[in-house]
Parts: sequence; structure tokens; C-alpha cells
Amino acid sequence: MRFLERERATVAKLLPGLDESLRAIPLMELEDPSGPGIDLFRNSGGPGLLVPAAYQGREATALDALRVQRALGSRSPSLAVAAAMHHFSVATMIGLRTDEGLESMFVEGVASSNRLAAFGFAEERPDAGVLSPSMTATQGSDVVRISGATRARGLARSMDLLVTGVTVPRLDGPGQEAAVVVVPAESEGLSISSEGSEHEQVTFDNVEVSPELLVRASALDGKLDVALRAGFAWFQLLTTGSYLGAASALVERALLDDRVPDSERVRLLVETEGAMAAAEGLARRIDDGGPDESTLADALYVRYSVQDALSRVVPRAVELIGDLDSITSDEVGHLATCVNGLALHPPARFRMTGPLAAYLADRTLTIA
Repeated sequence: MRFLERERATVAKLLPGLDESLRAIPLMELEDPSGPGIDLFRNSGGPGLLVPAAYQGREATALDALRVQRALGSRSPSLAVAAAMHHFSVATMIGLRTDEGLESMFVEGVASSNRLAAFGFAEERPDAGVLSPSMTATQGSDVVRISGATRARGLARSMDLLVTGVTVPRLDGPGQEAAVVVVPAESEGLSISSEGSEHEQVTFDNVEVSPELLVRASALDGKLDVALRAGFAWFQLLTTGSYLGAASALVERALLDDRVPDSERVRLLVETEGAMAAAEGLARRIDDGGPDESTLADALYVRYSVQDALSRVVPRAVELIGDLDSITSDEVGHLATCVNGLALHPPARFRMTGPLAAYLADRTLTIA
């Protein structure tokens, strides 16, 4: 089987026509913020990739989704990262399984209308866990009002919905509790400002949404933490696949270059496919029983080990390709830079050193 053939065949099966459409467009055009990648993904049914068939989705397995993400990353890293953020939202909402039916309404709307959802929960902030809500809400009899700011990497200007965490006053006494709220992107008072290519801030200025779109942690009987951790395991898997795809685009160029010695091509192939095999093992664990605490720990181990592998593979592939014309050189430089983005996604390895050491000593795994 040729390099990336299995991944691209998975895209052809689940999202017919998408890979061919992406392949026909120059990389730098796809990577432009106004490029057509997101629309191609939306029109191919990509938003419903993880949604169960009962809700008009494609019902992809974790293994399928990983392979799709790698294939997308090899064509357009920015699209793959945006898709991973969307799938993070979907996986988390599916994990909630609320009695109120919010997750059913959400996933069916995503799949039936190809709506894109950003996730505004996972942020690294001083003295706060990455899954701690960053915004506040108040709930009246007929409206919820939200204030604060969050980020929606890669999807802020394309999203139809934002799934985010808030703290809200308890209904049964003093104090605050966490909640999840789904906010339509067109809501009055919601604004977006750029803080760099992947750091678009979404600000809420007393944004009003229906109470039906908010679910309190107290109503979930402990499911919120479970769903967030399950979603976070999915996120580690799918972002790892996305950046592995960007690196694979460089490796593919080296494998197709007759000037590169066979020994070097095999060396690149072995390390890249070894990293993918580790990610596939994680995907199979998720498919076998759903993410639990140990699966989340494994997701972090795999993500950090793949980071290390790519830090070796990418510079070597760039060096071996070498001596390129200006257009190809720009593409190679862009892909190499993109791969570094994996280290920027939460949780950073240095922040997880203590929690992982504690977990190995038989304590509960926390996300720093």
C-alpha cells in the first residue's frame, strides 16, 4: 500500500470528493484565511463525521476519524486543525447525553445542516485548569446572559455555533457551578478580534441565549467532567493526526524524490508510520470502550511522543528535499512551520509533568 493511500481512501469512503477537491487547489491558496477549504469540508458532510447515523451523521469510528484528519492535514493543515476543533465540540456534546436532549438537538443540527461548531473551553491560563470555564453567565426566567471572552482556534470566523463553558450561580443555594452552553454565532453582543493567525478571541458582551441551550453540571450527575475528559482524549487524537498529516506531506515529497537515497526514504517512512501506529493504537482504545482516565493519559503520552518524532522527521525531510524553486520552497517552509503548532495546543507538556507524575503514583489525573 502506498504512503497515505489508506488515509485518503478513508476520506473517499466517508466524505466523497473532498480529497480530490483539496488536491486540485494549491496549498497556499487553501491555507489563506479566505481559502475554500472550510466550505469544501462543510459541503462534503464533514461536520457530521462523528455524528451517529441516527442523527444523519457519518458515524465514523475514532480510527476512521484519525485517518481522515491525517489525510486533511496532508492537503491543508489549517483545515485539519479547524476540523479537529469542530470534532472536539461534537465528541464532547455526544458524551453529555443529557435528559434535556441538548446534545441530540446539537448533533442533529450539526449533521443535517452541516453546521460548524467551535469549542471555547480548553484554554491554558495562569492558576486555572485547562478545562475550567473562563466566562460567567446569569440565568433569568426566560434568558441566559453571558459575559467574558474565550478563543476558538481556526474556526472563529467560520463557526455557526460555539460550545463553551461558563460559571453560573447555583439554583439550590449560594455559590457557583460549571455549565455548558451552546451559543449561535450570530448572537447579538458576540464579537471576534484577531490576536494572530490562530488566536482569534471571541468576546461576549451580555450575550443572550435561551435557557434550553445551557446545561448545568448539577443536572448532569457527574457527566460533565467525564464528557470533557472524553472530548479531550478525542482532541489529543485528532490534533495529533492533523499535524502528523502536515508532516506526512513533507515526507511524501521526499519519498517521491528520486534524488533522495533509499536509506533516507525508508528512515523517514519508518519513523512517520511508527508515530501513526501509536496514534492508531489510541484510536482503537477509544473505539473499544470509550475514553476513560487511562485512555486520556495514553492520549497525552501518544501526543507528546508524536511531537518528539515529528521534531526529528520534519527537519530531516526538509533537508533532503532541498534546492527547490521558490513556490515549492514556500510550501515546504509553511508545512514545516505548521507542524510546530502541535506543541502549542493545550495542555503543554511542561504543565502536565506534575499531574502525570502524580497519576503514575496512583492519584487522579488532572488536566493542568
